[in-house]
Amino acid sequence: MMTDRQAKILAAVIEQYAEMAAPVGSVLLAKLFDVSPATMRSEMKKLEEMGYLTQPHTSAGRVPTDKGYRLYVNSLVETGAIKKANERTEKQRHADKAIKAHAISGGRADLAIRAAVDSLVELTHDMGLATIGEQLYISGMSNLFEQPEFLDPDHVRAVAHLLDNLEPWLKQMTPDQPVNIFIGSENPIGAGSESSLIICKFRSPLAENSYIGVLGSTRQDYARVIRLVSQTGHMLEQLLGSSNNLLGEYNG
Repeated sequence: MMTDRQAKILAAVIEQYAEMAAPVGSVLLAKLFDVSPATMRSEMKKLEEMGYLTQPHTSAGRVPTDKGYRLYVNSLVETGAIKKANERTEKQRHADKAIKAHAISGGRADLAIRAAVDSLVELTHDMGLATIGEQLYISGMSNLFEQPEFLDPDHVRAVAHLLDNLEPWLKQMTPDQPVNIFIGSENPIGAGSESSLIICKFRSPLAENSYIGVLGSTRQDYARVIRLVSQTGHMLEQLLGSSNNLLGEYNG
């Protein structure tokens, strides 16, 4: 059974790895937790034995596994950590205004959705996506392939497979949670891509089931990105629901 300290160490590894894009060593963590490097190595070894961390062959440090990420994300949701930090930054408020301006000036729901995706790309530095009617809109693909994880050709192929099949998968499966999070191998398609798909369902006049979200590396700030996707979906739903003019001018 995981101890409280081990849970905090796992969270620290995930957060440090997201920031540094390099395996996290015991010396750094020992300083953060004010313990000896030997004690930290012992704790990290236990986390590795439980399947939450792994040690790349070329490094003395460790990185999270998909199982580790899942435990961490579940903890964020259960403790309300995502909702606690729900204040919009000045940059986000500016993005909201831009989305509304696009919608109002064109009187079209698809313009608002595209602007919302572009906003997510700018704020998260991930690839953004949304369903617009029966089509899938994608923006910021270069962000995805600029991440060091995707220098591996196998990962690139897995991401390409995911993107090729994402639109039909969404139509078939229609994920129905407020925010759906598929981490690494949990992805029903492209399981070897080392990427995480975070999507929010929202009501739209263009389709019965509409989605907006991001696709990025498993190595990211989950609390922030999940919050941004959720807030953007909620804002879009409010905007489209309150603006009767944002209807049938889009024909696909």
